[in-house]
Amino acid sequence: MTIFNTPILSRMFHYLALFFMRAFGWRVEGTLPDLPKYVLIGAPHTSSWDFVLFLGVIFTLRANVKFMGKAELFRSPFGWFFYFCGGVPVDRKKPGRLVEQMVKACKESSQFILTIAPEGTRHHVTEWKRGYYHIAKGAGVPIVMAKVDGKQKTVHVGQIYHLTEDAEADLKAIPAAFSHLVGINPRRKYITLKN
Repeated sequence: MTIFNTPILSRMFHYLALFFMRAFGWRVEGTLPDLPKYVLIGAPHTSSWDFVLFLGVIFTLRANVKFMGKAELFRSPFGWFFYFCGGVPVDRKKPGRLVEQMVKACKESSQFILTIAPEGTRHHVTEWKRGYYHIAKGAGVPIVMAKVDGKQKTVHVGQIYHLTEDAEADLKAIPAAFSHLVGINPRRKYITLKN
């Protein structure tokens, strides 16, 4: 049980999210697919406020999502709270095994929606980190996109990308789907696609 699928809390935060999203002029277009497992990527990530927006979107959609957190957060006495918030512990002392840890967690779960900001930072980047891709590929699940359009104050969700056998083509096509967008902070150009 997590905060996202606890009946009373889920309903309460859903209506709070709707209220605050409308109050600040933001809206969600689309719906998440009815699939048991996938990697949900959100971009562009240009502001510290992106996490607040992320919560607004997730509670609006009433999605039961997971996120990665360093293993130390999940120890007593407060570890239960991070599990309750949808956290999945990863051992950052073994960064090379992070993908392996997440693939294992996905395969062991009947339902698993992992949320990732693929840039890994809110600052300008020339290309995304590839962890999100390797997790989805290793787990055999699709990627679902959440596109932040700061100009229109809209988050478009639901586009599904099924990975192919051509990794380089996938790793160009997925960021390209976001290349026309600016995030919450429009002064921060977020990605320049390489040729």
